[in-house]
Amino acid sequence: MTTESRTITDNLEELLAVLPGDLAQRIAPDERADLVEIVLDLGRRPEARFVDRFAYLREEVVTREELDFVETQLGAFGGDNRAGIPATLHRISAMRNRRGEVVGLTLRVGRAVMGIVDILRDLIESGQSLLLMGRPGLGKTMLLREMARVLADELGKRVVIVDTSNEIAGDGDVPHPAIGARAADAGRAGFAAA
Repeated sequence: MTTESRTITDNLEELLAVLPGDLAQRIAPDERADLVEIVLDLGRRPEARFVDRFAYLREEVVTREELDFVETQLGAFGGDNRAGIPATLHRISAMRNRRGEVVGLTLRVGRAVMGIVDILRDLIESGQSLLLMGRPGLGKTMLLREMARVLADELGKRVVIVDTSNEIAGDGDVPHPAIGARAADAGRAGFAAA
């Protein structure tokens, strides 16, 4: 078994740049590595969720204008109410009222971590099936991204990611460089190696 060093790519500055006002500065630089998501719900205090806790970013509630501002900074929302920031792995989910207006946004930090598949390397190389299960925030998508990269870049397999919500390969027409595979926005999520 090889031991790879871990390299984390999170493009976090791009995600923080879409926040209104001074919300980004309210997340201390030393806390950013543990940031999982930011929640902006109309009429509620903005919230940062970390690996092991959450914190309100200010006492004032989120306004309609702030939600509109964030929405203008993003790629288009699809039918699944998800959007992204081109060339990043961040995922933004919208909650809408019955009139179709955005009343809440969850901005989830997308990270690629190279070198996290060492423990599964033998299984990946064997070509056998693998089921990933767990609660949100444990790194299932991150592991799937790295598996695709190892299969494509290190094992020379042809890998195509089919991802309707752009959750695995990122938003936009060009897959995130950390993926190492081709990507298509189509029928169902997953990947196959040939």
